[in-house]
Amino acid sequence: MIEDPQGVKSSFSEKMRLIRFRRKKENLRFWQEFKLVPRWLIWMVLVLFLIAQIIGQMVLHHQLANHQEVFGPELDSDPGAAGAALFAIITGVSLVFAVMIFMVGYVNKDAKRRGMHSALWTFLVLVLMPGYLVLGFIIYLLMREPLPYNCPQCGTTVGARFNFCPTANAICIPPARSASAKSRKPTSSAPIAAKISILRTHEGREVPSAPA
Repeated sequence: MIEDPQGVKSSFSEKMRLIRFRRKKENLRFWQEFKLVPRWLIWMVLVLFLIAQIIGQMVLHHQLANHQEVFGPELDSDPGAAGAALFAIITGVSLVFAVMIFMVGYVNKDAKRRGMHSALWTFLVLVLMPGYLVLGFIIYLLMREPLPYNCPQCGTTVGARFNFCPTANAICIPPARSASAKSRKPTSSAPIAAKISILRTHEGREVPSAPA
């Protein structure tokens, strides 16, 4: 059986309209989304940052004690300034790596709650990260599914791409803006003209035309 291409296209357009509708309903805030990052991952990044700072300062003071050049004569002559410079460098590098690690953790958790393949999207972000940095994360944000919603009949969680709840056996479609327009009666004079034509045919007499 051959499906009507126009019907398939209209059905796809309707699904995409519903997806965009549900995305607009999402009230996402940064700190609420940041809570998706696992706590153990945040603590691990913090511990690694402290370890990097301790090791860096120890290596710096060891080299300065042995009169080895690190930043140049100006900073090396002042251990406090050299330590502050190293602290700033390690902090900057750590922030970059922390953001990347948090993005991976966020994608993994967010994909799970949206009913997507979390392992696949996490792998994509990791693969693209060394060469393209946040490109994988941007692709995920553009391609991710809307959040599941609760059926208005029974409250069961339904995937964003599905408009039918199997539990309540009901259709869960948000009202379209054009629904009221489609249900309105036509206001044109075509039905009046058709009635006048029928009267002329059956009665065989002239009936004045309806005003336009």
